[in-house]
Amino acid sequence: MNVIHVNAICRATKEILTSHFGLDVTLLSPSAGTGTIPSDQVAVILGVKGQLTGQIVCTFSKDTAKKLVGVMMGGMQIDELDDMGWSAVQEFGNWVAGTTATELSKESCIIDVTTPIINEGESRLHSKNPFVSVPISTAIGDIRIHIAVKEE
Repeated sequence: MNVIHVNAICRATKEILTSHFGLDVTLLSPSAGTGTIPSDQVAVILGVKGQLTGQIVCTFSKDTAKKLVGVMMGGMQIDELDDMGWSAVQEFGNWVAGTTATELSKESCIIDVTTPIINEGESRLHSKNPFVSVPISTAIGDIRIHIAVKEE
């Protein structure tokens, strides 16, 4: 996995969290792995195709999801995620996807990203492909980006 691509994906996610959500963001130490990725209650799964193929998975707690949606709804208190709330979580994935495509294009890497799929509940996502996990600390909760992309 190319560190330039991993850094571009991290920049894109950080950009969304700072510009759209007004959050201070701290990228923590990445780790590499294979096998399983914990869903952390909510997983936003993005497929990548083009010059890179693979997946980007953003995971976080349901509490963080509610706070994310609350910010998207103008600062509302969100107690439960209804259909509109889950749609907002999916829209967060769209923002990450679009900004990731833009950041990678600055590195002369052209990709398309699929419509996000949301996984709700504690589960494990299995992959035979290696991935890099980057934890992000924010005031609304921790978010992890799991990146499993390779050059075609």
